[in-house]
Amino acid sequence: MVYYEDGKLMIRTMEKTDAQTFTDELTAQGWHPEIAGFMARLNEQSEGKCVALTAVYEGCPAGYVYVYRQASDGPFKGKNWPVIVDFNVLKKFQRRGIGSRLMDAAERIAGRYADTVCLGVGLCDSYGEAQRMYVRRGYIPDGSGVWYQGRQCVQYETVCTVDDDLILFLSKKLR
Repeated sequence: MVYYEDGKLMIRTMEKTDAQTFTDELTAQGWHPEIAGFMARLNEQSEGKCVALTAVYEGCPAGYVYVYRQASDGPFKGKNWPVIVDFNVLKKFQRRGIGSRLMDAAERIAGRYADTVCLGVGLCDSYGEAQRMYVRRGYIPDGSGVWYQGRQCVQYETVCTVDDDLILFLSKKLR
């Protein structure tokens, strides 16, 4: 299914071939992805648990994001709000509006299920661009503080590793 198209950019449902492309491209960026992660998301999409989106820029897969019908953990569990997960635009395609269009599509999909959408964002500097984009788009912290490895941190607790699992949760009213 196509969610957006303007001649240069198309946002469509993720396809199996995208998994290998993203695995290869992220590896070239110095990351350590596993194709199994993409395949698991595609399986969840086929089961109706999420919508997996791919941004295709001038014919090349350039970014992806997943929209789940509801959060399965964290502070939004049980609220029946959709959650945006694993938003990513490949470095060589950034600063072209691709991320904004991906988020537009993800928020439209989320709006089918609820009036509020949520997400978590990492706190290390590699998430800086995403953090700023979420704030510009109207996302606000939920007030539960920082979470690490799926668990809410408490005041004065020591968190030894600043990695992808150190997260701040945000939400946005869609209507």
